[in-house]
Amino acid sequence: MSPPSGANDSKTPPIVSLLAGGVAGGIEAAASYPFEFAKTRVQLRSQKGVPTPKNPFLVVSQVYHSEGLRALYKGCGALVVGSIAKDGVRFLFFDAIKNSFADPVTGTTSPLRNLLGGMTAGVVASITAVTPTERIKTALIDDARTEKRFRGGLHATKVIWQEGGILGLYRGFAGTTLKQASATAFRMGTYNILKDFETVRDIPQTTATNFANGSVAGVVTTLCTQPFDVIKTRSQSAQGASTVEAVKSVWLDYGVKGFWRGTTMRLGRTVFSGGILFTSYEAVASVLNPMFAVVKEKLPIDG
Repeated sequence: MSPPSGANDSKTPPIVSLLAGGVAGGIEAAASYPFEFAKTRVQLRSQKGVPTPKNPFLVVSQVYHSEGLRALYKGCGALVVGSIAKDGVRFLFFDAIKNSFADPVTGTTSPLRNLLGGMTAGVVASITAVTPTERIKTALIDDARTEKRFRGGLHATKVIWQEGGILGLYRGFAGTTLKQASATAFRMGTYNILKDFETVRDIPQTTATNFANGSVAGVVTTLCTQPFDVIKTRSQSAQGASTVEAVKSVWLDYGVKGFWRGTTMRLGRTVFSGGILFTSYEAVASVLNPMFAVVKEKLPIDG
């Protein structure tokens, strides 16, 4: 039995996965950065006796009035660059795994393989892009509220490299990789499970559907992976800390509830950003796929 239209014949080429994922990641990071800023501020260690607001809009408002608009985008450049690389790599590896294991008739993948594909993509992304860029972003946000010794992303990178070398840039690698592996598994896995469910039932993949699927994936991801995100943030503060030290500091400061600190703010970002990420990816891929299909037809192919 031959596969139906839209199954194997619609596999996304690797170059499209890389480019569309990179563009989508950059758009998502820039659009949702104030929420990321607020979440990171709350997760970093605060002064004793000084309450930290849990409302992301209040955090953003306070920083805006006391430090100005530029402060809200401190570290944004590092995150955007990292997101372009991170999501390019994540979609590249995830789509490659999904294409390899997709059902030849329906073009869908089992839920377990969706999750395993996402986990693999997350580990690769953490090694190649996420850990160093997250380290720089977090250090910039932390430094802006304390010592103010970093002049920008490049200066922070230089200082961190001089003080700790490659290990300084990869501070928090364990926590970041755990977060990326689990977050990518749940985010991309959930999105594609929903998409495959809809595809089998002939539910149209519209912009609204893509956004809704991405938002649901964002909620699932946040609730399941928040402890890893908190540990990662503590590890990657301006001074840095080992994963064990980060876990201990969260426990001493807030107890078990501390590992879900910033959940509300991260939910605000991931619901919004999940919708943007997957909607942008599908839109860019829909433009690039026909272009590369034409190029492929014109190129001489042996065999």
